[in-house]
Amino acid sequence: MEDTDWHALSVADVLATLNTTLDGLAHDEATLRLERDGPNSIERGELVSPWRIFLHQFTSPLIYVLLVALAITVAIAHYADAVVIAVVLSINAAIGFFQEYRAENAMAALATLVSPRSRVRRGGATHSIASSELVSGDIVRLESGDIVPADLRLVETTDLRVDTAILTGESLPVSRSTEPVAADTSVVDRRCMAHMGTAVSSGRAVGVVVATGEDTQIGQIAGRVRETERVPTPLQRRMHRFGNLISVGILCIATVLFLIGLWQGIPVADIFLLTIATAVSAIPEGLPVVMTVALAVSVRRMADRNAIIRRLPAVETLGSCSVIVSDKTGTITENRMTVQRLWTASGSTDVSDGLDSTGGDPGGRADGASDPAGETLLAGVLANEATVHTQPDGSFEGVGDPTETALLVAGRKAGLDRRTITADAPQVGHRPFESERRYSASAHEFPDGVVTYFKGAPEQIVARCERIATADGPEPIDTDAILDQAATLADDGLRVIAMARADGNHTGDDTADGLTFLGFAGMLDPPRAAVPAAIESCYRAGIRVLMVTGDHAATAKTIAERVGIRTERVLTGDQVAELTDAELTEQLRETAVFARIAPTQKHRIVTLLQADDEIVAVTGDGVNDAPALKAAHLGIAMGITGTDVAKDASEMVLTDDNFATIYAAVEEGRTVFSNIRKATMFLLTTGVALVLAILAAFVLAVVGVLPRDEAGIFPVLLVPAQALWLNVVNNGIQDVALALEPGEREQFDRPPYPPDAGLLSRSLLERTTVAGIGLAVVAVIVFWFEVSGGATIGYAQTAALTTMVVSMALFLGTCRSESRSIFEKHLFSNPVLFVGTTVAVLVHLGVLYFPPTQLLLGVEPIAVGTWLRILALAPTVLIIAELHKYVRS
Repeated sequence: MEDTDWHALSVADVLATLNTTLDGLAHDEATLRLERDGPNSIERGELVSPWRIFLHQFTSPLIYVLLVALAITVAIAHYADAVVIAVVLSINAAIGFFQEYRAENAMAALATLVSPRSRVRRGGATHSIASSELVSGDIVRLESGDIVPADLRLVETTDLRVDTAILTGESLPVSRSTEPVAADTSVVDRRCMAHMGTAVSSGRAVGVVVATGEDTQIGQIAGRVRETERVPTPLQRRMHRFGNLISVGILCIATVLFLIGLWQGIPVADIFLLTIATAVSAIPEGLPVVMTVALAVSVRRMADRNAIIRRLPAVETLGSCSVIVSDKTGTITENRMTVQRLWTASGSTDVSDGLDSTGGDPGGRADGASDPAGETLLAGVLANEATVHTQPDGSFEGVGDPTETALLVAGRKAGLDRRTITADAPQVGHRPFESERRYSASAHEFPDGVVTYFKGAPEQIVARCERIATADGPEPIDTDAILDQAATLADDGLRVIAMARADGNHTGDDTADGLTFLGFAGMLDPPRAAVPAAIESCYRAGIRVLMVTGDHAATAKTIAERVGIRTERVLTGDQVAELTDAELTEQLRETAVFARIAPTQKHRIVTLLQADDEIVAVTGDGVNDAPALKAAHLGIAMGITGTDVAKDASEMVLTDDNFATIYAAVEEGRTVFSNIRKATMFLLTTGVALVLAILAAFVLAVVGVLPRDEAGIFPVLLVPAQALWLNVVNNGIQDVALALEPGEREQFDRPPYPPDAGLLSRSLLERTTVAGIGLAVVAVIVFWFEVSGGATIGYAQTAALTTMVVSMALFLGTCRSESRSIFEKHLFSNPVLFVGTTVAVLVHLGVLYFPPTQLLLGVEPIAVGTWLRILALAPTVLIIAELHKYVRS
């Protein structure tokens, strides 16, 4: 019966369909149903074991190549090479493992949403049972503060208001009743239902259980979360393509080299060693470490800017995202209702946003009676059951209904403190708010007599009024004109509350009329101050912002206009439901605000955006957001108001729940991707140069330009251990320092990279190629000069290796920016890079003169004359790269 539209049935029909009564099920029948349907619990997601997370660190193409190289070097007893490769693999695996270890417990938090105990009526008596034992047909009692233990069709309500934000995203508690609604009504508007996980804000109710466990709305969401696969991030996709290309390229080069060597009659052992040296040289084995370190550094930077990253690749995703799908309440807005406007016969008065103690004074004496605006606020303050407390910083903390809290705060701004007023005008009568009556009243004894103040829904209050208060005294009221004004305020997205007064104590009179209308208070959850600038920055960076909320269309439209979200229309959930996927995709290209959206619709919006080649980041805080958060390229949960379920389904958590923090993370994301590109170019240049230099030395030996040694062995430019050492000393220190390079303004003002773009742009590939060729030529010249001068192969290899170390140290300077000249970058703006480069060169010098490392790497000390040649030729690569950058610009 899980597909039954319980919200469309009358109470009698629901009870009949479930074969139950208001006295509840018999104990035996409840036991049978529990055996048939299973416990009222939500399946926990499978926890990922630490071993699986650890093994996942070895699943990229580049890592595969390194593992093969490790196996080969061990097989041929080149243990020094094997040790270096193993260290690289270990560092990468360790960093990745510790970042991801705590990120894979996706559904465990859902179990906490079920209240542990429930008050249920069985066999005519009330019992307290474990919520997991609830079955369909049980009669459950709810009171203020309860967590709804299952999906209930309400059969009795008394002033019931339920906080449904966890499920629907609505910013305010909503009143509930027993009246059925249309079958096609969305979950957001099913007022006769109370769903598992929502909280009773006030009032009491009795409901019949219509769904338990996996069949509840939250249970269905849990199922969708389990079924939703995480999509690869743009960086993961680019790295996968890049790794595949590198792997295929290395395999082709090694195969061709090996076959040519055999054709030339070179001994198999010699050509095999040469092939291994070339392959190892070509592998940018430092890239996984660089990427991991760059992301880890950015994680720390983002934490300083209130964004906690739970999965490393998520850092870069924001830098690539083209659409941000954001919640409204608490993310774009402050998640606090505030009085924005007072309307009276004297005109409209704006009240400052925020819960501070300044601004918005409508004027008037402390008793509020000198003008309509003041007395309107006075009515809102006195006919009120909430309380507020002043914090040390001057802000207010409210306890109670958000709308009543907002009125108390607005009163404080106008100098109207409820405790002070009631000390002089004690309360002599009170009628609390009830959903059937839709107003509250409070009578107070002032020095000149008793006055009753009324607060409630505009249509209820205005219908009871005969007069309207003006600055010159009461005048006859034009009911239609006043209600039109209320509609105008509502069209502006404001929640409208009406206030009135009457002489005497009318709190015991349900039919009180002849009231004097005072005015309206228009309330809104105001936008956060930093959000408009952040949204404008997003547009400037080529990122569209979509607001998807469970709130009403008028409210959503008002907030969108205030923060600068560009849209011509607002689509509601009902309208979205009528659109085909193709039609909705077209609307998503033009529409940026969606209201009254159900969880399944938000998930649909995200998947359609992805199908349209958008890189999507999604914000959310409730259980209803979990499927969309997990399906998005980047899920962003709220750290303050967010549920554990939302956080577990996300890659990033905002500790301040502020949309502006998302844009700050966008800047960090673009910076980290730019730095990874720079490091990749630096690494590839080394690889290209090594491959070309080794091949060139091989060709020169074949044609007789380079002589063989006494044993007839071809001269190899670098042995595998030396090639790996070059990657460690140059790429293991200096390229990691590139991860700390600060961002440049131009990278924040350009559109995001297309999803199918490669890791390197065409310009950077050109620069890599020309710099690699230049470095190879310089290294071969030094190697040829030393060999031709009678030096040993080991000495010539040392000279070539050192040439590359010094050349790459200089080339690093031009890698700091993709477009700016090295002379535009301050030498010490990245002190780690400067110190790291200096240390790298000094470490290499130490290796040349330290006997154990001489033996390990096969290097020798270098004479002064060789040093002079190296220093003369090393700047060549820097000059080539700067010339290319100048021509390209």
